[in-house]
Amino acid sequence: MQRTTLDDWLHWLENLHFTTIDMGLERVGKVRDAMALRPSFPVITVAGTNGKGSVCAMLSTMLQRAGFKVGTYTSPHILRYNERVAINLAPVGDERIMRSFAAIDAARGDVSLTYFEFGTLGAMHAFMEERVDVAIMEVGLGGRLDAVNLFDPDVAVVVSVDIDHAAILGDNREDIGFEKAGIYRAGKPAICADPNPPARLLAHATAIGAELKLVGRDYNYSRMDNQWSFSMGDSRRHALPMPALRGGYQLGNAAAALAALECLRERLPVGIGAVKQGLVEVDWPGRFQVLPGRPVVVLDVGHNPHAVKAMTASLRQLPFAENRIAVFSMLADKDLEAVVELARDEFDQWHVGGLDMPRGQSGEVIAERLKAMGLQQVHAHKTMADAWRSALSAAGENDRITVFGSFHTVAEVMEARQRKH
Repeated sequence: MQRTTLDDWLHWLENLHFTTIDMGLERVGKVRDAMALRPSFPVITVAGTNGKGSVCAMLSTMLQRAGFKVGTYTSPHILRYNERVAINLAPVGDERIMRSFAAIDAARGDVSLTYFEFGTLGAMHAFMEERVDVAIMEVGLGGRLDAVNLFDPDVAVVVSVDIDHAAILGDNREDIGFEKAGIYRAGKPAICADPNPPARLLAHATAIGAELKLVGRDYNYSRMDNQWSFSMGDSRRHALPMPALRGGYQLGNAAAALAALECLRERLPVGIGAVKQGLVEVDWPGRFQVLPGRPVVVLDVGHNPHAVKAMTASLRQLPFAENRIAVFSMLADKDLEAVVELARDEFDQWHVGGLDMPRGQSGEVIAERLKAMGLQQVHAHKTMADAWRSALSAAGENDRITVFGSFHTVAEVMEARQRKH
């Protein structure tokens, strides 16, 4: 098959490997070595159950504002694959991605790679060819066996540890913490921004001789009205603006980003002006994103209990809404009941839609599960676009619509809004 467009490549990648997730570094490591993908620039690796994308966005923005050429790799994307690979905060073009994909295909021989493994190698290939000054790499799943962990980080950040992907990573924080600690390296700064770090994470960092930096012990932050301060060692940063990303939890993410910058200050000095500019100008769509206009619309890709708990806390900080409307869907392998139990008191009505994909489930099935939990105002729709339109028609200008449950849920509503405009 001739692959002449990025869509051709992506369709081919979806069917290249026998399974979507195939944890382990041996196969993808062979291709990395064949391509000599050994970056000479600093690499910052970021893992965590939630918050890792936000930390990557803040790091990227502050470093770019400081004048560095920044490569950022994140996943998953919301609307376009290109979102995953950015240089100086802008998604790279189709041709750039296709050149890297072609180089990987030529080098891999008979080695089969997953979609994510191919994409991870492609991002690093692009960053090396484009001669970035620093690469910020978001772990896709876990840490220890994730393809991003092929590249030795100069600083590794674990933002949070909670239950998600239990079938792969384990059903408790200790096992998951150990998997995430796999991104730490001997003799390198290893930041943990979780205020209650699992014992296995701490033990692994100690066993390998990583330079462990814990929030509350090695770095601290505090809020005062509409500004905050950060301290780490002999470094103090005062009168910092609140991050542009909404949600109270973003302050902890911002502090983790500053801790990572502090660990690299000799190689990548970032002045206070760039820090402040980066905090004010950072943009990360779909993460408690409050859209302008009325009714108020909130987009949040939260899809596990830890994320939805943070989302509901942030919803309570918003101005009063007469009617609180949820536009909702979740993948079948997620803990729907736990998520809905946390969120049920925040909504007066639910408009649920189906996700037409292998791990999706119909709006009718989701609606029945919600009704079985005792929820009253539940409306089932075939698609998320239908659920969105129904919610919009039901909402007055003093109401609030919150779209959440998965990346796919938010993406389909974003697309429906774009078609309307």
